[in-house]
Amino acid sequence: MDIPSTRPGSRRARALVAVVMAASLITACANADPNRDGVQRAAGPFSPAPQDSSSEITVWVDATRTAAVDAYRKAHPEVKIKAVTYSGGANGSTELRTKVELFDRTGEGWPDVVWPNVQDLAWATTGATPFAAPLDTLVDKSVLDGYVKGALDQCTVGGKVYCLRNDLAHNVLWYNKKLMDQFGYQVPTSWEQWQQLGLRVGKEHPGYLVGEVGSPTTPHVYFWGSQCPAGVLTGDRTVTVDLQDPKCTRMAQLLDPLLSAGVLGTRNKWDTGFIKEQADKILMMPGPAWYGQALFNAGYHTPPGEIAAAAPLKFAADAETWTGAVGGGMWFVSSHSRNLKAAVDFVTWVTTDPGYTATAATYPAYGPAATDWLAAQQASGYYANDIGPVLEQAASRIWTKWAVSTLYSQEAIYASTMVPALSTGKSVSSQMDVWQQAIVDKATALGYEVN
Repeated sequence: MDIPSTRPGSRRARALVAVVMAASLITACANADPNRDGVQRAAGPFSPAPQDSSSEITVWVDATRTAAVDAYRKAHPEVKIKAVTYSGGANGSTELRTKVELFDRTGEGWPDVVWPNVQDLAWATTGATPFAAPLDTLVDKSVLDGYVKGALDQCTVGGKVYCLRNDLAHNVLWYNKKLMDQFGYQVPTSWEQWQQLGLRVGKEHPGYLVGEVGSPTTPHVYFWGSQCPAGVLTGDRTVTVDLQDPKCTRMAQLLDPLLSAGVLGTRNKWDTGFIKEQADKILMMPGPAWYGQALFNAGYHTPPGEIAAAAPLKFAADAETWTGAVGGGMWFVSSHSRNLKAAVDFVTWVTTDPGYTATAATYPAYGPAATDWLAAQQASGYYANDIGPVLEQAASRIWTKWAVSTLYSQEAIYASTMVPALSTGKSVSSQMDVWQQAIVDKATALGYEVN
């Protein structure tokens, strides 16, 4: 999920909450390579359409990405480009797939470039003629090598790269340094320390929060980084779902005491009631790289000099630190494009150009662009510490086996099953079987063989 740049109090800032609430139902994009563990997903051969380098390119974007088209037009006035605004996969929309299937039947109408939903990877890279063009043959290797380690994993099918990542949304630990100093607390480095501090907060400072579990993105914040096999692709249409795995239950058992202590919010963090009543009570909040500006600055209007970032939390027993992700977008180039040169130049420019990406709201997936972006973040003077080293190190620590390129959305399933239960006082552990069955039912209904 790529969040628009905002200024506190601006019209765009006031609209941000609605934008993110809609986008939050899209399964988060992160580094989940569908070819890992021996999985080989069949992708058909690529035969370019007849080319015309002078033809207009059509770019499909959601409302937020229209700014990318405008920026490219300004930098490349010689390129004829038509922008079409569509759902972009919001709320699990299947609009792109439905329309591409129609275009496949009629033999015309395909856009040249698309901002897709992560679920679109499951169909757009397979079949006799995949909709997405393999970009490893169209983009210079030096450019592909410049993306953050692991950033293109989810775009890779059968050894071919089918999309360019726009941004990353890896999780870190956000905290209010002013409050932490005021209360005399040390920033935790492990999930166990976070839990113990949270229990102290419940006793010593009732009403303050160390996180929330009422948003659809909760699985990506807590269970993904715990390496929980909520969905691991083991074949093109085969998935393993095991919420009773110890790496799932350990997180549920960690969260339950904090729920009982009242230090985990059970309302969606973007809800008006949460913002009005609890936003200024956030002591800590595990979450993605974009929380700093989009959530705390534009959404909650937390004053400058208070918010800081620390490394993602790990379980003490784990040898390595892994984290999840909440968002991270991508671009497709259509295999039917008659102007691949312009289409490829567009997706390359909007993901790598330093002048454009440095001003974006989210962490760029392209390494050199990320460096400039972090410098711009620090120059803003908003943060209470240097967030650069933390975000840079965490960018390559997203656990790669969490399947996001499936036809179903983990976020939507969590929102319909777990959120209502937790809001009525039930524990996470008591609902794990219910949650698992909901995932199994949805995956099976969409044609997956579930282990």
